[in-house]
Amino acid sequence: MKTLLKNLTIIDHNLKEYTGHIVIENGKIIETGKVDENSLKNDTELKIYDLEGCYASPGFIDMHVHLREPGREDKETVLSGCNAAANGGFTAVACMPNTDPTIDSAEIVESIIHKSKNHLVDVYPIAAATIERKGEFLSPIAELVEAGAVAFSDDGVAIKTAAVLRRVMEYASMFNVPVIEHCEDESMAGGSMNEGYFSTIYGVSTLPPVAEDITVSRDILMSEFTGAKLHIAHISTKRSIELVREAKTRGVRVTAEVTPHHFTLTDEALKNYDTNLKMNPPLRTATDVEEVLKGLSDGTIDVIATDHAPHTIEEKEMEFEYAPNGILGLETCIGLSINNLVHKGILTLSQLVEKLAINPRKVLNLEIPKIEPG
Repeated sequence: MKTLLKNLTIIDHNLKEYTGHIVIENGKIIETGKVDENSLKNDTELKIYDLEGCYASPGFIDMHVHLREPGREDKETVLSGCNAAANGGFTAVACMPNTDPTIDSAEIVESIIHKSKNHLVDVYPIAAATIERKGEFLSPIAELVEAGAVAFSDDGVAIKTAAVLRRVMEYASMFNVPVIEHCEDESMAGGSMNEGYFSTIYGVSTLPPVAEDITVSRDILMSEFTGAKLHIAHISTKRSIELVREAKTRGVRVTAEVTPHHFTLTDEALKNYDTNLKMNPPLRTATDVEEVLKGLSDGTIDVIATDHAPHTIEEKEMEFEYAPNGILGLETCIGLSINNLVHKGILTLSQLVEKLAINPRKVLNLEIPKIEPG
């Protein structure tokens, strides 16, 4: 069985953009670029698709999703999450460890990988940095890496103390895997929206932006001290982005990701108290969004990730203050990114591919898919 995909615009793994064909046989690419159609015309098994106006790129990966399994399969399972990823155009996801039980053992890592084994979408577990994400005792890092964990995070909370963070970074460095941080000072956590003008108008409890900035600063300094790879999850404030930009100029091994909701929406959107717009970190100000767009454009922000966080309808349909944080993202990310970044001239399509397919895999030390024979 052969398939000819004609007249595609191809953005390859080197971000080189060109128009050409792709020939696939038995599920593998056998030819790319300029293809002699005459040599194929007598092949009775050949299927031809003219895809002028369409694009091919390495498969996109969302490196920040919550699959909820094990423990909250009523919200999402590995299978339903993979289906959502495929519908949204992703060929891989990395899942966060704030499940119940926590992803802090080799058995759970192996179970998640096994459940996704025969699916189109690859799943890469991110393991908890500390047992049960409590910030007290380190997870068995070597064992978890051997089982297939690609990074470590206490996502949902920052690693509790600088001393524990140091140990996590030192052990993670032995395997060259990143430490992914949810940057929020725990002593200022617990509010429901960004602290500022609109929180005062709407009368909602607050999460001050400085809670993120303080932890980003701490983590950058610890990364610089230990030499560890640090990845800032769902960055959202102007000051945090400035801190990452400055750290990169000093050679600190820090990368950052941003979500579509943090480059498309502001805290003003909460005027109707829509619980779908309640998330952590919260929607920020227009000034923060401007800095996010600048950070995407100048390369300070390396990755676009969704923080896909499904909940049951019953959980979200309650008073704003009591509803859980989180929004779906896998099926809307690419459309939002093209409309709000590419069409508005913030990123080229090649740069978008870099942030959705290439850079996430570089952060996680994963092989980058290639559009080439074999």
